[in-house]
Amino acid sequence: MKIKRILVSQPEPENGKSPYYDLAKKNNLKIDFRPFIHVESIHAKEFRKTRINISEHTAVIFTSRIAIDHFFRICDEMRVVTSDSMKYFCTSESTAYYLQKYIIYRKRKVFFGKHRLIDLMDVINKHKDEKYFVPVSDTHKKDISKVLDNNKIKYTKAILYRTVCSDLSDLSNINYDVLVFYSPSGIKSLFENFPDFKQNNTKIASFGPTTIKAAKDAGLKLDIEAPGPNAPSMTMALEQYIENYNKKK
Repeated sequence: MKIKRILVSQPEPENGKSPYYDLAKKNNLKIDFRPFIHVESIHAKEFRKTRINISEHTAVIFTSRIAIDHFFRICDEMRVVTSDSMKYFCTSESTAYYLQKYIIYRKRKVFFGKHRLIDLMDVINKHKDEKYFVPVSDTHKKDISKVLDNNKIKYTKAILYRTVCSDLSDLSNINYDVLVFYSPSGIKSLFENFPDFKQNNTKIASFGPTTIKAAKDAGLKLDIEAPGPNAPSMTMALEQYIENYNKKK
């Protein structure tokens, strides 16, 4: 049987533009999108139990747009007014520009790196006297603390949102030729929703080393891995695999 149906464990692209649509059209595929995980807020009542005072901090480190959303949400819920002198350090330029949703960008001190936190450390180290607040999820990368500790940065890390498995019960009788995963949490959600899942002829595609490891640890046979030397994106990896696979069928 040729590969005809793919399920991507992410939300459907909002703007109607995605390499996945080009992939579907070119290879006559049906591609569905369904997030296997979603984010839930840590609300003010729960956050107060941590006894963390956001107002005591003079700078914030943002590793994602969603961290920005939840930082300003919790400030609103706690009625915390951030000082005009607050400094914002973002791991990427796109994350930094997203701050415009909440602040007058040109009037604040905003710094950004190339992509990773470690790339931002040269700038952070020039502001060692600041007391940093770092909003994260319950599944945040542990190297955040390692990098900051190694550089002797004064910071408070706070979980403001958590990643939880979505209810996928409506997919129980739907069969796909390929399941595409982008996070270990997506793999976890698959088995939480379908504890008796048998891979059989279903192809598994995973993006990134941590997702690949999670898939293998769960006993799944990986057919498509990305990024790779000849396929830096998941859609490129899928296209190469599908074209080769369908030729043989």
